[in-house]
Order: sequence, then C-alpha cells, then structure tokens
Amino acid sequence: MEPNGVSCDVLLERPWLPVSINGCRLLAKSWFGETSCSILLTDLHCVWEETMHSAAIQKRAQELNKRLQAPVKAFFAHLCEVIQPCLSGSGQPREGDAHVSLTRLDSADMVLRLKSKLAGLPFYWEFRCTPAPIAVVCLHLVRPLLSMSHVLHQQVEQLEGLLVRKDAEIQDYKENGATLSRARLQTDHFEPHTYRGRFLAKTLPVVCSDLHGLQNFSGNLQELYAAVAAHGDARKRKMSDQDPDPTPSTGAEAGVTAVAEAGEEDGDQKQTSQVEEPRDKMVDTPAVQQLVSCCRAERGSSKAKKKKGLGLFR
Repeated sequence: MEPNGVSCDVLLERPWLPVSINGCRLLAKSWFGETSCSILLTDLHCVWEETMHSAAIQKRAQELNKRLQAPVKAFFAHLCEVIQPCLSGSGQPREGDAHVSLTRLDSADMVLRLKSKLAGLPFYWEFRCTPAPIAVVCLHLVRPLLSMSHVLHQQVEQLEGLLVRKDAEIQDYKENGATLSRARLQTDHFEPHTYRGRFLAKTLPVVCSDLHGLQNFSGNLQELYAAVAAHGDARKRKMSDQDPDPTPSTGAEAGVTAVAEAGEEDGDQKQTSQVEEPRDKMVDTPAVQQLVSCCRAERGSSKAKKKKGLGLFR
C-alpha cells in the first residue's frame, strides 16, 4: 500500500484533464497506485473527490460483486485499465463490453459507475465521490490557478515590452531609409492599452462561459499547471525540512537551568531542563547560589524511598 502522503503529492502535480462521461463535461485528475487510488472531478460549480486504499477497495468490491473472492491486486489492475481512459479524456474504455456512467445524487454526491467483464464474469464498480472540503479546492484549484494567472501576466508584460522595443527598432530602420519589400508585412504601431482593451472586449464573452473553461484546458495550460503545482509542492517540502532558529536563553532561564542541574547531582529523580545554555554564560548571582544550596540541603535531608521489586503481579 502506498502512503497517503505519496498519493496526495502525486495527485497535486497531475494536471486537470477535460473529460466527457455519459454526455457530462468535467475536469478530472486521477492517480492509481498498486492497490490505492485518488480521483477529483469538477464541473466548475463543485469539486468531488474520493481516495481509497486496499481495505476499502476490497470491501466495496465484495459489496458490489458477491461472488468475487480474489485479492485486491487480482482485480485492481483490470479496474485501472478500464477506468483510466475515461478519466484521461480519451473517451470510453477500450473494452467493448465495458460501460461507464455518471449519476448525481440528491445528497450532492456523484457516483461514477463501471460495468465490465472480468474473467468472463460481470464486474461492477462504483466511485462514490463526495463534495471536497474547501482546503482541497484551494490546494488543487485556487492556489495553482492564481499562480498560473500571475505567471501568464508576467509573460504578457514581457511580451508587450518586447513589442514596444521592436517598434522602436523598426522606426529606427525607417528613419535610416529602410523600406519593406512586401507591403503585406506592414504592421500598425503597438499600443499596449489599446490592444488590451480590444482583446478583452473580444475574448471575455467566449472565455468566461463554463463550457469553454471545461473544454479548453489545453495541453499548454496543463503543462503550466503541473509546473506550478510541482514548484509549490517542492517549496513547501523545503520549508518544512528547515528547522527553526534556536531562541537565545535569557539570564533568568539560565539560572533556573543551573538549579535543575544542581538537584540532579544528588537525587534519583531526573528533571529535564527546557533551556540549554553553556555554563560559562550562566548568570552567577547570590540569589541563584542561595537557591542551589537550598536544593542540595533538601535533597540530602530527605530519605530515599525503597523501590518495590517486580514479580508476577504488578
């Protein structure tokens, strides 16, 4: 069984893929291990998820297939082979007898049903996806898409600056007598603000529709999403691996440490000091020396308790 953290990390770096299941257009991302899987589905109004491991897969398989007694590995490879084409956007399963359907329940859950044949016998399966929590939506949609928007904005600004410099270069050529050999290559002077206004007026009505968003998460966007998600995940792991800087101890804390260490020299019970400080830096004040002497005196006057031997009964 793969660790849960491994499946989460791998699923995060998988891009959203446009899929069509039973006439319903969605974005999907999925991960299948040896005996575990995770899937995410969204119609841009809700996000559904399900993560399953070996024990849950075995239980559901026996629930849906009463006669199935095989271990998970024996039928999970067949399940992956049949369902993965649907979740990757390549259409229906390759097997002619396999059928996949999608049902939305009144409880807001979504059920992805599969019917196929395994070793000549009917094999049934269901992914029972529930609405994902906000943290999952932010992790897989909001944060990566905001990062993608920022990256694309930076790219647009750099391209606009490049076009402005190209116009200045062309103008310099013209002022020095250069002419175009073909008139059809003539272009207008680039004005960033004018171009941006025309572009938004023409593109926004088309891009802002849900159907366009589901169909046009293209290969370039998928590649950018995977790169952004991988970079963010690597940065998070690097930050978690770094230990915080130790906080310097104050003089009062050093005095308390000295008292605790003095008591440990004469007693059987150990006291753990929470602050570590070199002895040459400890505060050596009369009050601290008096407190140390009192602790040693009390330790010496107290009677040691005998430990009871351990036998068959405790």
